[in-house]
Amino acid sequence: MSKDYYELLGVDRTASADDIKKAFRKLAMQHHPDRNDGNKDAEKKFKDVNHAYDILKDPDKRAAYDRYGPAAFEGGMGGANGPFHGQGFDFGSVFGDIFEEMFGGNGARGRPGRADTRGQDLRFNLEITLEQAYSGTEATVRVPSSVTCEACHGSGAEPGSKPQQCPTCHGRGRIRSQQGFFTVERTCPGCHGQGHIIDKPCRSCQGHGRVRRDKTLKVNIPAGVEDGTRIRLSGEGEAGTRGGPAGDLYVFLSVRHHQLFEREGADIHCRVPISMVQATLGGNIEVPALDNKMARINVPAGAQNGHQFRLRGKGMPIMRSTQRGDMYIEIIVETPTNLTPKQKELLKEFEKAGKTSPESEGFFSKVKEMFGGG
Repeated sequence: MSKDYYELLGVDRTASADDIKKAFRKLAMQHHPDRNDGNKDAEKKFKDVNHAYDILKDPDKRAAYDRYGPAAFEGGMGGANGPFHGQGFDFGSVFGDIFEEMFGGNGARGRPGRADTRGQDLRFNLEITLEQAYSGTEATVRVPSSVTCEACHGSGAEPGSKPQQCPTCHGRGRIRSQQGFFTVERTCPGCHGQGHIIDKPCRSCQGHGRVRRDKTLKVNIPAGVEDGTRIRLSGEGEAGTRGGPAGDLYVFLSVRHHQLFEREGADIHCRVPISMVQATLGGNIEVPALDNKMARINVPAGAQNGHQFRLRGKGMPIMRSTQRGDMYIEIIVETPTNLTPKQKELLKEFEKAGKTSPESEGFFSKVKEMFGGG
């Protein structure tokens, strides 16, 4: 092969190792024999690209090539006359990192299969009250799950026996076969990747190493949690197979709607109805709070509907903080209904006694001016 190795890969002589690797991957996949059946030119190009990359990927070989050119490797690919005598070309090491891209599996350096498999993660939805979210609580939940079989201790084998090494893969869980330049690994069909075969399955778990059973757990819910908060319980998911680690349990919280309070972040809102007389004359009223105490509010005389009062620090705790939100009280002035004749008469006398609604009087004065009646 007389063509310059850098030109063959389509890179500059100053190209980085990553650039050379990327160029090689692209060309190797383009000219691979499996993708160019019967194309001799593609096969030759594939071999030339392999050889060029084998030289340029190695810092020592690349330095020798930059200094002496192809003469540094007389005898071809580590021949007897070159300075790299004895360093044969390893297709497995060259293509191990691109094998997964081309075939979707593990290359020649694939890891052996494992008999133990991690258990599935579980999700549990838990509804709590706003009071529980305010103060924090400890909830007891019952979760359908898989647990390690007590009879076989998770091995899947009948007590007194044990799993045997798979004779097909010799415990690796994967078998190898040759495909052209590649050594291909796939899951062992004999043990399905477990590496072991159970001759006598446990009668309690039918060889699975785990059984279905509900678990009762206590969940610590911190103060200040919000709707949608997720709590992770490590290792409380489904048991792994053949002694593998258990998965995790994720508890998703939803906060039940409250009949008096509405939450907005860390703040609490409450609408409190008061009578027309209370709003007119003013005075003190008591309103409930989430700490199970009554809060006192001084309503000024002449308070209007929708007037808000802010109670600092009476809102929700803020998680991972010493701060709290605020509580907002909005007064709703009620209009009297179902009046008796006497009450109606008194209201009429009250209306005649004098002007008591400056805002409405101002509004209607402007209406008169607008229509030329002022």
